[in-house]
Amino acid sequence: MTVKKRTTKAPARKRKSAAPKANAKRTTKAPAKKRASTPPKAKTTKAPAKKRKSAPSKAKAKPAGRKRKPPVRVKSVEPPPPKKPAKAKPALHTRICDMFGIEYPIIQTGMGWVSGARLTSATSQAGGLGILAAATMTFRELEDAIGKVRERTDKPFGVNMRADQSDIMKRVELLIRQKVTVASFAQAPGERVIKTLKDAGVLTMPTIGARRHAEKVQAWGVDAVIAQGQEGGGHTGQIPTSILIPDVSAAVDIPVVGAGGFRDGRGLVAALALGGEGIAMGTRFLLTQDSQVPDQVKNIYLETKANGTVVTKAVDGHPQRVIRTLLIDQLERANVLTRFPRAALNALSLMKVTGTSLPELLEEGIAMKQNQELTWAQLAMAANAPMLTRASMVDGRVEAGVLPTGQIAGVIDEIPTVADLLQRIMAEAEATLDRLGA
Repeated sequence: MTVKKRTTKAPARKRKSAAPKANAKRTTKAPAKKRASTPPKAKTTKAPAKKRKSAPSKAKAKPAGRKRKPPVRVKSVEPPPPKKPAKAKPALHTRICDMFGIEYPIIQTGMGWVSGARLTSATSQAGGLGILAAATMTFRELEDAIGKVRERTDKPFGVNMRADQSDIMKRVELLIRQKVTVASFAQAPGERVIKTLKDAGVLTMPTIGARRHAEKVQAWGVDAVIAQGQEGGGHTGQIPTSILIPDVSAAVDIPVVGAGGFRDGRGLVAALALGGEGIAMGTRFLLTQDSQVPDQVKNIYLETKANGTVVTKAVDGHPQRVIRTLLIDQLERANVLTRFPRAALNALSLMKVTGTSLPELLEEGIAMKQNQELTWAQLAMAANAPMLTRASMVDGRVEAGVLPTGQIAGVIDEIPTVADLLQRIMAEAEATLDRLGA
């Protein structure tokens, strides 16, 4: 009986085995899970659709940005070149632009031992007026320098001379033959020199430091004047530039070019506002890559502060602004008895360097003495000055020479090319006029 009962329990085992069948049924439901899993595929298929929808928006956003940005960058990075400033700003195209045939109302002054053919041609080629410094050149050197400038540029340029040189008329004839545009002078030339140049079509432009000097040379027939204020380098006057320019421009009808304390476009606009027709710069051009001054000397200029200069008569008897050095302090303390022998020796050295004979040196000395009413001691000092300047500017021997400079050296901190300098000045001038609403 019990056996039978145990056998009846067997179906229960079968029931237990039925569980796998249920599992099997569940496995049959698995396809349903697979089917359920198909919707995610559908979702995944929809996802690309979303991406496709978003992709066009991104693609549209990028090109839109690219189309808008380049014009702005071109305008900011590559502004209209300042080679045509006269069309944009008529105020920057002054009378000297038409008179001298230059693009910009900017003049590079004739600095002894500094303004050679390279600097002069670079300035003229860049749109300004470059001026050769002939006062420290022999006649043959001047001939060669004019030829070198002609080889490097076909633009107008000038030559700076000393009116008291013994061969001044010979140099005047050279300028006429070579068809040099401008003859400039550190001192007022005589009426004969001006008339000879004027009759031949060569423009004359002396540097003056007072109103009465401008009135005098205008009566003689000069075409323009450079009015250099006290801030200027080398031989300079006692009147500040901001006072001198309006005073002179009110007194004469010829163009007045301001000098002394200029280095940028703001200064150019200031000079025009004061009544000038442009600016003339020396120190700013000295501190360019096109200047032949040794690099170690340029570094001394860059390190000089605005109060690091002094106006002294100890060099040649005339007020001259230079960088204050140990040599200048020694010359300032020296008396005539100790200064004269050294000056005389330097005068003889100058004779050897320039190849000047003793008779020629004496002839030039007598001419200087008569024209400037100098004593023999002052005459020796005047001959001494070029050698002291040469020692620094050519030989790089700062301890044995002088460094003529304007006060502007104290705020100059870099050495650009002349081309970059002129373009920057004109761009700054236009920006200044815009700021002023002009």
